Amino acid sequence: MKIIYLQMSNVMTLNKTDIYFENMFLCYPLLPNSCPKLHRLTVVKVAIYIFMVLMILTTVFGNLLIIISISHFKQLQSPTHLIVRSLAASDCLLGSLVMPYSMVRSVEGCWYLGDVVCTVHSSLDMSFCISSLLHLSLISVDRYMAICDPLRYRMRVTNNTVTAFITFIWLFSIFYSFFIVFSGVNKIGLESFIMQVYCVGSCVLFFNKQWGIICPILTFFLPGTIMSSLYMKIFYVAQKHAKVMSERVTGRLKSQSSAHRERKAAKTLAIVMGVFLFCWLPFFTVTALDPFFNFFTPAVVFDAVIWFAYLNSTCNPLIYGFFYPCFQSAFKILISTYICGIKDCKTLVFE
Repeated sequence: MKIIYLQMSNVMTLNKTDIYFENMFLCYPLLPNSCPKLHRLTVVKVAIYIFMVLMILTTVFGNLLIIISISHFKQLQSPTHLIVRSLAASDCLLGSLVMPYSMVRSVEGCWYLGDVVCTVHSSLDMSFCISSLLHLSLISVDRYMAICDPLRYRMRVTNNTVTAFITFIWLFSIFYSFFIVFSGVNKIGLESFIMQVYCVGSCVLFFNKQWGIICPILTFFLPGTIMSSLYMKIFYVAQKHAKVMSERVTGRLKSQSSAHRERKAAKTLAIVMGVFLFCWLPFFTVTALDPFFNFFTPAVVFDAVIWFAYLNSTCNPLIYGFFYPCFQSAFKILISTYICGIKDCKTLVFE
């Protein structure tokens, strides 16, 4: 009897231990339908947090520097740069209002702020991302008109015209995103599946087959096709102009300078399109295919492609800072003003 009692005692102790460890890896240990936490080594978790925090800080302060530069210097307040400033505002808001909460959800595997905040967060996430994508498309249209039709560009493209397009992009992005998320049209037909996989502590935006096709086409593949076509046309015209200029100018130095500008323009366009496709293509490919394969993508992989998409907002100010001399000069002046205390930086002239 004593042996049996000891065995029963050991079983009870083991059961309590199992329950304890099981509860340790739940988002809400006291709730029966809680989502499980992601079980990661502390070192790995800390490393991911450090990487994501650095990415968020770069996104926020890099885009903030773009906004301040264009707002501060009158030389930068052209129609093109007004679009760039609005793009930076989209990316900055994404970095400050969306990415921090997505970071905790991605690392911990839990959403701690409730369903209402989850809905608002998903809506803002969609709004800022779509706004960023459409701004990039508008920049490509602006550059195409400026290079391929410069005479009409000066007459038609004004600050007021650009402001009207920017306002439309913001309104469309916000209303489109909030309508989809709050109306639930993206979940029609998935009610039983969502009920099966739902648990307390999750914040996932599902798309049915219809909206899984509509959203990627409308917000990525169509703008991406326009961007690619226009940039290829721009590159062709820029090459043609550079060739004509090199034939007309006299002197070896000027010819080399023209060839250098041609290579730099091609390199910048290639980087802009390369970063755009590298960051967004995986996310929208997964979003389009997932509903047709019973949402086969693991949560970890889906989080990874989301952060790849966020990376585009981090890279945008770096591209402008490294490849556009006017922004390089503006950054240097602003940093020297606020760090070294140089006054009246508006009077400093840069090209």
